Amino acid sequence: MTIKAKIAVLISGAGTNMAALVYASRIADCPYEVVLVASNDPQAEGLALAQAEGIATFALPHKGLTREAHDAAMEAAVLEAGAEYIVLAGYMRILSDGFVVRWAGRMLNIHPSLLPKYKGLDTHARAIAAGDSHGGTSVHVVTPELDAGEVLAQIAVPIVAGDTPDTLAERVKLAEHQLYPRAVADYVSRWRDPVALLERVRNLALAFPETDERESHGSPGFRVGGEKSGKYFAYFADQHHGTPHIACLVRTGGMDELLNLVEAQPEVYFKPAYYGASGWIGIILNRPGVDWDAVAEWLTRSWRGAAPKRLTRLLDVADEF
Repeated sequence: MTIKAKIAVLISGAGTNMAALVYASRIADCPYEVVLVASNDPQAEGLALAQAEGIATFALPHKGLTREAHDAAMEAAVLEAGAEYIVLAGYMRILSDGFVVRWAGRMLNIHPSLLPKYKGLDTHARAIAAGDSHGGTSVHVVTPELDAGEVLAQIAVPIVAGDTPDTLAERVKLAEHQLYPRAVADYVSRWRDPVALLERVRNLALAFPETDERESHGSPGFRVGGEKSGKYFAYFADQHHGTPHIACLVRTGGMDELLNLVEAQPEVYFKPAYYGASGWIGIILNRPGVDWDAVAEWLTRSWRGAAPKRLTRLLDVADEF
């Protein structure tokens, strides 16, 4: 049985994008489920729809509360519902930096323009006034800077003669309802997509000096030191040797370290077949919430362990200061 990602949807009004997300989630192969719909307006129409669909709801007016206090209450409801991601769907509140940082990489928004154009409000009027041929909509990762996070998906919508901001908005809304469920589904599935995971490992591994990629024992491997004398410092393994793991394999300091890590954090590490006997450890990637900074640190350490001294000498000197 496939484990579905749990999302909380924050709304302020009719919640049509929320409805699109809910009904898409009812399709059998959808990788997410909506576990909460929350609003800063107890009268928001979308709350009634969510209740009719049997989804938990939460509402708290923001008037009289500091931004941080209101965000904390919303976040508490999200956590109580067990949500792993927050999806903003017409939530007309600027969130506090602390809230956004705590959910970094786990909060998405949809914006009615082709970002990076027209951040903020009045997007349709601005696109028409500029003489643009198209308006549109973008799904992006939420960051403290308004509408500035990574753009995950977009749909362009033609601007036709006689368009007003309202007529353009109507057509863009139709595009939003198609785009948002698919973009959310793709995003929450990235943690189990071997193509996406390999690309992320590849980008990290090949960023080091004098590295190249070469297949070894059926796995993509990453080497340092040149064509003839290069040594492997990492491998990407996609459920090899009967394990359920998609993993990045890196060098450890030895068997004691490997076994201690596996015993202490079995949800993060495992001893890979074949490679484990040589002190290599597997970092499990097909799980929610992977700490990619930690993966990058492991790759750095493994690269330094395999790289020739002429490449690591300056780094070794820098470590002394």
